[in-house]
Amino acid sequence: MNNVPYAIEMVNITKKFPGIIANDNVTLQLRRGEIHALLGENGAGKSTLMSVLFGLYQAEEGVIKKDGVEVKINNPNDANDLGIGMVHQHFKLVECFSVLDNIILGVEDTKNGILQRQQAREKVLELSKRYGLQVDPDAIIEDISVGMQQRTEILKMLYRDNEILIFDEPTAVLTPQEIEELLQIMKNLAAEGKSILFITHKLNEIMAVADRCSVLRKGKYIGTVDIAGCTKDDLSRMMVGRDVQFAVQKEPSKPGDVVLEVKDLSVASKVSKKNAVDHVSFKVRAGEIVCIAGIDGNGQSELVYGISGLEPVAGGTVRFCGNDITHATIRKRSLMGMSHIPEDRHKHGLVLDYTLEDNMVLQRYFEPEFTGKFGFLKRKNIRAYAERLIEQYDVRSGQGPITISRAMSGGNQQKAIIAREIDKDPQLLIAVQPTRGLDVGAIEYIHKQIVAQRDAGKAVLLVSLELDEVMTVSDRILVMYEGEIVGQLDPKTTTQEEMGLYMAGAKRDEVTE
Repeated sequence: MNNVPYAIEMVNITKKFPGIIANDNVTLQLRRGEIHALLGENGAGKSTLMSVLFGLYQAEEGVIKKDGVEVKINNPNDANDLGIGMVHQHFKLVECFSVLDNIILGVEDTKNGILQRQQAREKVLELSKRYGLQVDPDAIIEDISVGMQQRTEILKMLYRDNEILIFDEPTAVLTPQEIEELLQIMKNLAAEGKSILFITHKLNEIMAVADRCSVLRKGKYIGTVDIAGCTKDDLSRMMVGRDVQFAVQKEPSKPGDVVLEVKDLSVASKVSKKNAVDHVSFKVRAGEIVCIAGIDGNGQSELVYGISGLEPVAGGTVRFCGNDITHATIRKRSLMGMSHIPEDRHKHGLVLDYTLEDNMVLQRYFEPEFTGKFGFLKRKNIRAYAERLIEQYDVRSGQGPITISRAMSGGNQQKAIIAREIDKDPQLLIAVQPTRGLDVGAIEYIHKQIVAQRDAGKAVLLVSLELDEVMTVSDRILVMYEGEIVGQLDPKTTTQEEMGLYMAGAKRDEVTE
């Protein structure tokens, strides 16, 4: 093994941004045919290191070798020429293009200047069948679920016959079933001789598929371990520098008055004539966490859009603290005490080119604390407010409150949104995939915050694809399937297997609440 050159070797890589050393003298060695996990907290420098390998960034120091030969990767085209492909945490897709057009973009086959779409389509369908990545090649990206967009990104890489595959948080948006399939696909790819670098926060996945794992902490390389010889606790300790509590500690709930009442709610679908949400009714009371569970694409997103005002409803009513808010503006809902941690942090959570401090006051900038008599912003107050939230929620950024949000890691962008929404002291907290892309230490903290909201008498509507999160955080589980609520379960008495049957549509009850 010692004489065989590494498929990829990154030696003494240092990458700096304003105010921060993202990678501080990091060395990473990937063997041919192995699945190598890259683990670290949010902002530890994992995505930056992979972006250096993919040519999106240039390192100030260090060298990259492929098969023992030093290479220069100036841009992603160079990376592709070397057989390196990457699925990014935030997808690089053209929203108004079809799935097929996105997959072939940049490597189009032409004959006499005419695009050979049929051959490309056949190759895409063959790849999607071979790897269990079912997609509709003609669907437009902006109309499909995040899980489907993820599959498109993976097919894009396979279509280019890449042999070094970088997966940046590939399972953050997938359902448990899809995750199992993806992990199997990764094993198959490795068995075919492809070498995989796998960034994830999910220790279970590392234990299930990785051969080795390298850990980064605050930009520095901590070490590389063989997975066969270590435990989840060992990995989390290397990553966070302390022991992490995996179980959510909470007392039984004490539900109070109804805060949110959804009655016969229907929301139109953008991709079919059938409603995405079909006559859904339920209540959320003060002092309880109600979780909407289900496989991605069964109407959960549209349900939240209808409740939060992001989409008009096709029928039914939404009542909040006794008031009909079915057609109320988003600002009115916000001022009445509704907070929303959205599923898509880039589209609905942040203005990416604003500073962190401006994003922190997006829904409150007009309050007297932040705006003076003549409409001028009180910059000092905004700065102080942002600094308090950054400190309290451990939001890591190169330049503190004046950091441009786009420059932050995905996990820290998520923490900023959670800080803003919880600090509004809402009556109702709608949290959609709140821990998506967060590390175990941050997940532990966010779960505590959600439970603290419940214990303070707030109503919490949680939407999650993570079965562990659904089972451990919620007080009541409502399962959605094809736009309807098909089951109401008690997390104390149900099992993941039973929940899986409801999620797959194999079992359903009449839900009266």
